[in-house]
Amino acid sequence: MNKQHRRPPGRPRANEQSQSTRYLILKTAARLFLDHGYPMVSIDDIANACQVTKATVYYYFSSKAELFTETMIQLMNRINDRIQLILSEDLPLYDRLIKVTEAHLKATYHIDLDKSFMQGGTKDTLSDEQIKKMQEAEECMRKGIEKVFTDSMKQKEIAEVNPLFSTHVYLSLLQVGNVRDKNNTPIFPSVKETAEHIVQLLWKGLFQISKK
Repeated sequence: MNKQHRRPPGRPRANEQSQSTRYLILKTAARLFLDHGYPMVSIDDIANACQVTKATVYYYFSSKAELFTETMIQLMNRINDRIQLILSEDLPLYDRLIKVTEAHLKATYHIDLDKSFMQGGTKDTLSDEQIKKMQEAEECMRKGIEKVFTDSMKQKEIAEVNPLFSTHVYLSLLQVGNVRDKNNTPIFPSVKETAEHIVQLLWKGLFQISKK
């Protein structure tokens, strides 16, 4: 009698084992997490949206918390790569900040970590290591911005203000930039106008060199 070759329990079908499948799961999970919030999305939802088995999702990610962590880290890394690319351009700091602010607002338009994730018990379901990984990704972006501010202060392009303080002020303003009312209407009609208000406030409030 011919032996039937069976895949080990939990192992996905052969056509579901590839990097593209892993990428599909990450991309789909990110969209679902951002649209509905971490607590409202299940592994079943992600598997159904990807048209793969639940076992396939678990083959690549041991838990929903691990999958969420990976999606958020990849998202933050993509945003950070884009920001660092813009900050390295040979332009005045003001112009670079306008471009960075626009890019960040566009990339995070549908993201509200505090509302969608952290207030829904997400922190309680993530391990200390998973939270640490997300914080490290965020810290990487913060350090890149802080370095640019420090360099610009040394070059007398902007006033000397505590770089760490300046960076946190800027990042806080970026979060405010995506605030919307109950009708989902943003404060300003366009991303460009929002970016200009944010950078002008930062520039005139902290960075403008006073004339003696």
